[in-house]
Amino acid sequence: MDSIWVELGRAFCLLLIIEGIIPFLYPDRWRQLLETVSDTDDKMLRLVGLFSMLLGLGILYLL
Repeated sequence: MDSIWVELGRAFCLLLIIEGIIPFLYPDRWRQLLETVSDTDDKMLRLVGLFSMLLGLGILYLL
């Protein structure tokens, strides 16, 4: 049971590292991206979120 929590913690840490790379290297582009996303309608954001979840699920299944 402990190993599941350790792996989940590692995965979360890797997520934070990956999520922080772009704002660290390109803060101006990151700000532009956030402005673009804030102007996007809810339906498109939901579609992108669904695609992201399905892609992650598919890759997880393959691994």
